[in-house]
Amino acid sequence: MNKHNSHVPVHKAILVTGGAGFIGSHLCEKLLEAGNEVICVDNFFTGTKENIRYLLHNPHFELIRHDIVHPLLLEIDEIYNLACPASPIHYQYNPVKTIKTNVMGSIHMLGLAKRVKAKILQASTSEIYGNPEVHPQPESYWGNVNPIGIRSCYDEGKRCAETLFFDYHRQNKVKIKVVRIFNTYGPRMHPNDGRVVSNFIVQALKDRDITVYGDGGQTRSFCYVDDMVNGLMKMMEAPDDFIGPVNLGNPVEFTILQLAQKVIELTNSKSKIIYHALPADDPERRKPDISLAQKELGWSPTTPLEEGLKKTIEYFDSVLRAC
Repeated sequence: MNKHNSHVPVHKAILVTGGAGFIGSHLCEKLLEAGNEVICVDNFFTGTKENIRYLLHNPHFELIRHDIVHPLLLEIDEIYNLACPASPIHYQYNPVKTIKTNVMGSIHMLGLAKRVKAKILQASTSEIYGNPEVHPQPESYWGNVNPIGIRSCYDEGKRCAETLFFDYHRQNKVKIKVVRIFNTYGPRMHPNDGRVVSNFIVQALKDRDITVYGDGGQTRSFCYVDDMVNGLMKMMEAPDDFIGPVNLGNPVEFTILQLAQKVIELTNSKSKIIYHALPADDPERRKPDISLAQKELGWSPTTPLEEGLKKTIEYFDSVLRAC
């Protein structure tokens, strides 16, 4: 992208909440490349200015420091609502704040969309399925969630946000889109977010013991960030009558132990794998059924795990060297 190219035709004014975060920063970049005016809103609780610093010189990019727990008045055409800490370490740090971001933040963004007649996309999560008793998880599955556990601020917060989106759609005719994001990884992940990919890579690059919880037999499906951003944009561009929810993620399933071994191999690390007790309410299996996304959006992830891990390792290596 030519960061100073001001003759690209501007299509829409698009608000991205959480735009300085991991996925949000990649989304801002792609929306600008498509010729849009992008307003990035972030309170920098987990997002960083480093993630979007290279966009600040683009005349079609604007950064606003703001917390969506409070109202925001803007004139925009579309909203991508990504604002919320997404890793257990961060969302459990201040669980009440997490709930407020999901519930009050959604109310304020839906109110804005209603007022200016904007289309709004909610970045929901696979966590709404809890510790699933159905595998893989289709959108029709209602989930198995502990409403009073340590992860509930995020799980139930996101579930309530989905409720709000559908009620604003039914009651106020707001144009909504709801996507459920499964494990996503790539450059600009926070090094200390406690997520399994970043944990393993940082530990391996430092030749430290790699911490696997339980026996490592629990599974996850890992989607590279470029594929995820492509899915978000395809959902926003889809016909208005397709509102979701729709799963976005990689249906190729890996055990946590397989991931640890792959990271050690790709980093040529001297790390040893050690085992700790499984955290409370940690899902045993997580794999999306993406047949709806394939049918309605023509979307499937295309980046193999090894290729995505190499790019992510390269990023973390540069970050750690700069420290």
